[in-house]
Amino acid sequence: MERRNILRVLILAVLVGTASSLAVTWFNAPTDATDAAANQRNIPLEDRTPVVEKRDGATVITTDPPGGSDGLGAIVAFSADGRPLYHNDTYGNYFDVDPDPPDSKTVRYVAGSRYDPCPHNLKAQADGTVDGGCAEVAIERVNLTTGTTERIHTAVTGWDIWHDVDRIDEHRLLVADIARDRVFTLNTTTDEVTWEWRASADLDPDTGGKSGDWTHVNDVELLADGRVMVSLRNQDRVVFLEPGEGLQRDWTLGAEDAYGILYEQHNPDYIPPARGGPAVIVSDSENNRVLEYQRENATWTRTWEWKDERLRWPRDADRLPGGHTLVTDSQGNRVIELSENNDIVWSVNIATPYEAERLGTGDESTTGRSTAALARGPIEPAADGMDRTSKTGLSWIIAFITGPVVNGILHVAPTWMTIGDLVVAGVFGITAGTATILEVYWSGIGHRLRR
Repeated sequence: MERRNILRVLILAVLVGTASSLAVTWFNAPTDATDAAANQRNIPLEDRTPVVEKRDGATVITTDPPGGSDGLGAIVAFSADGRPLYHNDTYGNYFDVDPDPPDSKTVRYVAGSRYDPCPHNLKAQADGTVDGGCAEVAIERVNLTTGTTERIHTAVTGWDIWHDVDRIDEHRLLVADIARDRVFTLNTTTDEVTWEWRASADLDPDTGGKSGDWTHVNDVELLADGRVMVSLRNQDRVVFLEPGEGLQRDWTLGAEDAYGILYEQHNPDYIPPARGGPAVIVSDSENNRVLEYQRENATWTRTWEWKDERLRWPRDADRLPGGHTLVTDSQGNRVIELSENNDIVWSVNIATPYEAERLGTGDESTTGRSTAALARGPIEPAADGMDRTSKTGLSWIIAFITGPVVNGILHVAPTWMTIGDLVVAGVFGITAGTATILEVYWSGIGHRLRR
């Protein structure tokens, strides 16, 4: 009996200690800037108080929470002096956001909500097969100062919400259609598709993800030379298309399961030769880092890398004028600005951000320069000792656990929890379960049941 009591005391100590640790972390969690903005959206702009640090230019951020039910996602903007400028949570998820036109306080964004089952009125509008659930996609423009909103286009897809749309001209948009594994040009006046590239035309169907989420095409960018850059997340690669010709295979950055190069990346930005390229800045999401690759002698060489202990599942990185980089840290629940020396000079705590734009700096990285152009001396390739060949066996398991498994758990866990908190919560759960089993065993209930 004495040994049992000693064990009970030890178990109680572990339970109290782990529960206290989680409670302290929850209590001390930083205020979400989205909530702070929502609390002031009905107050006149001149009477609002700053909730983030001052910066040169307004910053607009979209969020992509797990689940995507109505009212969870948001688009939020902060003025240069740190006051909440705009907040809207009409849709379940918000993805791409771009200034439209450039250097204005009017932005275009892609948002949507998922429904399961699909409402009857949406089934009739569906673009493609709708089996059970569906998603309503909205492309809208909003003046962040006045709140005036214009609907540009609406679509209903089988489940996935389009992640990226780029402006070509007044009437045409370039769309990354994640739901149908394609990229296409849409005339918003006539709703006509004037150009289309389907991944099935150039990719092995055995690569990438499962049916229903094969490529997870999450980004598209029209280059000045007329080519199109596309991010195929599930194939771990960024590809370049020549309209009318198809895939430029010798320009591909990354390869299937070559996790040392890219692992399920998001939102690459192209830097042309005029600004020190060809180069690509990309969020290497499941490797928990942001990278830059320079193209030299028909090959891609990594020339810049950044990460810290908190960075988890980054999904956007924009090179700003002067060499700073704006990064969305989705599972670190923050947006940060890095200096040219890779120091954090500005940060906003915000739950599950997807993309961020600094207004007045152009669309994404259009005014930024490459690391090679910013450097005072020769650029040495960034070295990390990672194998650039396809992962198999134990190395694949390690990469999978440290990437998709941990990031997936964090995506559905409360936003205030870190990896350390997950470990503490696991210890609490195992200890509580063990205590329950021991008490049942000691009580003799199991023996009486067997009798």
